[in-house]
Amino acid sequence: MPRKILVTSALPYANGPTHLGGMTEMVQTDIWVRFQRMRGHHCTYVCADDTHGTPIMLQARSEGISPEQLIARVGAERRRSFAAFHVSFDNYYTTHSPENRHYTELVFRALDAAGHIARRKVTQAYDEQAGMFLPDRYVKGTCPRCGTPDQYGDSCEACGATYAPSELRDPVSVLSGTRPVERESEHLFFRLGDFEPMLREWTRSGTLHEAVANKLDEWFEAGLKDWDVSRDAPYFGFEIPGAPGKYFYVWLDAPIGYMASFANLCARTGLDFDEYWRPGGDTELHHFIGKDILYFHSLFWPATLEGAGFRKPTGVHVHGFLTVNGQKMSKSRGTFITAQRYLEHLPPEYFRYFIAAKIGPGVDDIDMNLEEFATRVNAEIVGKLVNIASRCAPFIARAHGGRLATGLPEPELYAEFSAAGARIAAMYEAREYSSAVREIMALADRANQYIDQRKPWLLARDPARAGEVQAVATQGLNLFRVLMAWLKPVMPEMAARAERFLGTGEASWTSVAQPLLGTVIQPYEPLATRVDPKQVSALVEALAPAAPSPAPAPQEPQVGPVTIEDFSRLDLRVARILDAETVEGADKLLKLTVDAGQGARTVFAGIRQAYRDPTVLVGRQVVLLANLKPRKMRFGVSEGMVLAAGPGGAEIFLVSPDAGAAPGMQVK
Repeated sequence: MPRKILVTSALPYANGPTHLGGMTEMVQTDIWVRFQRMRGHHCTYVCADDTHGTPIMLQARSEGISPEQLIARVGAERRRSFAAFHVSFDNYYTTHSPENRHYTELVFRALDAAGHIARRKVTQAYDEQAGMFLPDRYVKGTCPRCGTPDQYGDSCEACGATYAPSELRDPVSVLSGTRPVERESEHLFFRLGDFEPMLREWTRSGTLHEAVANKLDEWFEAGLKDWDVSRDAPYFGFEIPGAPGKYFYVWLDAPIGYMASFANLCARTGLDFDEYWRPGGDTELHHFIGKDILYFHSLFWPATLEGAGFRKPTGVHVHGFLTVNGQKMSKSRGTFITAQRYLEHLPPEYFRYFIAAKIGPGVDDIDMNLEEFATRVNAEIVGKLVNIASRCAPFIARAHGGRLATGLPEPELYAEFSAAGARIAAMYEAREYSSAVREIMALADRANQYIDQRKPWLLARDPARAGEVQAVATQGLNLFRVLMAWLKPVMPEMAARAERFLGTGEASWTSVAQPLLGTVIQPYEPLATRVDPKQVSALVEALAPAAPSPAPAPQEPQVGPVTIEDFSRLDLRVARILDAETVEGADKLLKLTVDAGQGARTVFAGIRQAYRDPTVLVGRQVVLLANLKPRKMRFGVSEGMVLAAGPGGAEIFLVSPDAGAAPGMQVK
C-alpha cells in the first residue's frame, strides 16, 4: 500500500548564501525523499526561507533596502543553489507569506484560548546605544553552566544549555560592544510545561533516535520553562493580533512555515491540507534537522502542534554538523565553503555521493576530509562504478551495432544483484546511507571481478567468440544498470544519463527485477571523470601565515597635488560585500569577501571598531580600489582596499555608491 509522506528540511535563514553545511541537510533529506518516490510512495517535500527577525531587519537597513527586497534576493539565490544540487522540492516558499500569517495567528489563538499563553512583565537586555531591545542571540557572554566564553544569549554551543541572556556572565551587545542594561517590557509566554507528560511519551515513542531522546531527558530533568513567543518593535515579522507593538518571535512562525509552504502547494495542486496536518489520519510527517535546533523541534514544536489541535511529527531525524578537514566550518580558517564556491570547482553529485557515503542515522558530525573526498570519488564513482559501463559498452557498439545479447551467461549473478535491493532499501529507509553505499560498492567490486575473470578484451580477438563477448558485456551492463538504480536517490542526474544510455526509461525500485536483453543501447559517453586533487584543495583558501613586519615609525601623511594621469591609474569599482567576519588575533581588522564583477576576492579592512557586528555589512555595496597590489599579511592575502571616511576608530564610514550602481561598475 503506497504511503503518503510529507517531508521537510529545516528552514534556512534568509540572511546569507547557502553553505555546504546547510546543503548537507538538504541532500540528506532529498536522498530519502527520492528513495520513497522510487518505492512508489506519494512523498511530498516542502521547505521555505526563514525570513523574520532582527538580523533580517538590520541587514536590510544596512543595505538601504527593505526587508522584503532582501529576502526576495536571498530566496532567488537559494533556489538556484538547491536546483544545482538536484534537491527535488515540491515547493520552496517563504515564511513571509499570507499563508504563514494565517496559520501563525490560528495556532496562537488556539493556544491562547486553551490557557497555554501567559502574559507577564519581564526584564530584558536593552542596548542604549542602538536604541532597541536585544534578541537573545544579539547578546554574547560566558555560559552560566559550563563557563565557555563567547556564547549566544539563548543557548551554549559547547554544552547545549539553554538560558536567558540575563544569566550570561559578562554579557555584551553584539551591535555596539557595550554592556546591555535591563529594561522592563510585557511579553507573551507559551506554557511548555503544560505538555510535559505528552512530550515524555512522544519523545520515547520511536519518533527520535535513542541518543536524541536521551539528550532530551536532560531538559526534562532541568524542568521545562515557559517560552517567550513575543518580541518588541522594531522587528520584522508578524504583529500579534491585539498586542500593538508586539511581534511573534521568529521561532514561533518559522516551523509553522512548514504548514504554510504545504498549504501553498495544496492550493495549487489539490492536495488535502487537513489529511496531512490533522490528527487521526494515516499520513506521515517527517522533519530533517540539525542538532543545534533539537530543542525547538523536539519540545516546542510538538507541544505547539498538540495545543493547537494539529498532528505531531512521525519522525524528527537529527544530524550532526559538517566539518572540513576535521575542523568546524569557519570563515577565518578558509573552511567556510559556500554552495556557489563548490559549484565553481566540482560537480554537485560528487558532494551528494560523499555525504551519502559518510552519513548514518545518528547525530555524529560528518567530516569532509578533502583528500578523502578526491580519493573516494576517483576510486569508487570513476574506478568502480562507471568503469563497468565504460569497459563493456564498446564491445556492444563495435561488433553488434549496440544490441545487447538475448540472454545472460550468469543469470544467478544478476538475481543476486537484484535481490540485494531489499537489504539496500531497508538501509535507505533507516537513513543508514553509508551502509547502503558500502553494500552497493561491494556489489560493484563483484561486477568488476566478473569482467576481469571473463576478459572480454581477450575473447574479442577471436571472431568465432563474438557471441560470447556480447553475452559477457551484456551481463556487465545489466549489473551496472542495477547498481545505478540503487544509487539513483544519491546521484539522480547520473542515473538519468545512464537510463538514456541504456534506453530503459525512468527506473523505479522494482524495474530492475528482470534483466535488459535484446535491446539497442546508445553510444556510451563518459558518465563521470576523475577529479584533480587541486580542484578539491581549491575549495578552501590557502592562508599562508607570514611573519609580521615591524611596524614603521608613524609619519604624517604627505599630501601633494596629483595629475589626471596619476588618478587614472586607480581602478575604482563598485563592489558588493558577500561576507564579513572578524579576524582572530586582530583587534582592528575585518575580513571582507567582495565581488567587483570579476569574482570573489578577500580584502582586510581596519574597520572593526566601527562595525562590531560584521554581518550588517553583508550585501552592502562599497567602492573598491581594485588594482591595489595584493599584500600578504599574517592572516592571509588582501586583494584590494575598500574606501572609507572619518577620523578613525568607531567613527569610520564606508563609502557607498548611489542606489542603482552594480558590482563591477567603474567609479568615475
